[in-house]
Amino acid sequence: MVNEISVSENKPLSTSRKKVNYAKWGYIFIIPFFVIYAIFSLWPLLQTFFYSFFEMYSSGLTDIGPNFVGLDNYIKLFTSSNFMKYLGNTLILWILCFVPQIVISLLLAVWFTDRRLKLKGQRFFKTVIYMPNLIMASAFGFLFITLLSPSGPVINLLMDMGILHEQFDVLSSVWSTRAIIGLMNFLMWFGNTTLLLMSGVMGIDEDVFEAATVDGAGAFRTFFDITMPLLKPIFVYVFITSLIGGIQLFDVAQMFTRNSGGPDMTSETLIMFLNMTFRTSQNYGDAGAISVIIFIMTAALSIAVYFISYRDTVQKKRKKVTPNGK
Repeated sequence: MVNEISVSENKPLSTSRKKVNYAKWGYIFIIPFFVIYAIFSLWPLLQTFFYSFFEMYSSGLTDIGPNFVGLDNYIKLFTSSNFMKYLGNTLILWILCFVPQIVISLLLAVWFTDRRLKLKGQRFFKTVIYMPNLIMASAFGFLFITLLSPSGPVINLLMDMGILHEQFDVLSSVWSTRAIIGLMNFLMWFGNTTLLLMSGVMGIDEDVFEAATVDGAGAFRTFFDITMPLLKPIFVYVFITSLIGGIQLFDVAQMFTRNSGGPDMTSETLIMFLNMTFRTSQNYGDAGAISVIIFIMTAALSIAVYFISYRDTVQKKRKKVTPNGK
């Protein structure tokens, strides 16, 4: 009896207890995401690729197609001057939004996370700057249409201050229309960008900043030599997501210009061009070709930004792989 007890006590816990495999539960929990993604995103994307090589539209009550046309939809798209014009409009509107957005967001992120300032009411300010992100683009568009109409409060205030001598229609000027669209996108998204950059700054070890202070580094030297290099992963993520959103920009521009694209279509974006093409031609093949080109452009630019940003890291890994790399 004593020997049996001693033997059971000497058994390792791994053999006496059943080992639980927690990894499989992680795969089980992510199955719903992949199922939903495959049904509502991947399958429509594959269908878009497929129908971009066909001609398929409705003429009255008659359905025409699908008729295989090969690359005709893509050739028609690239031979049209409108595509390059709308691509240029989209990039200009994105730059007008992203440049002030990243500058202001970086300044606010560093300001809010500076441990020496000990700012009060940070939660209040974080909530305030994020609130515009919760407002729908349609509401933003109607708000600015009302404020900036020729007889609106902003124009009347500028006339009372003597800055303007007569009523001015913002939509009559190319760059005023683009500037307002960029301002609206900036107001909607800079709060989200600020919080992302703040999370990146707060993830930097405080000892690094203390060591820089001890070594006599000033605020600018600390920002450019410590904060920015260590903030690179978050910055790349913000840049890529902003680039994707900029290429797909349409809601604010469409609402503010009342679907007109501004003066001489100078605020018409690629997605607005896609909607207009499908609305006028009702051809799924033309719309599919535009969608595929937008997808390829988005993927290519995102990959290019990623590899350019991490070029030094990739080169270091390649040197380690080579026999003479040290």
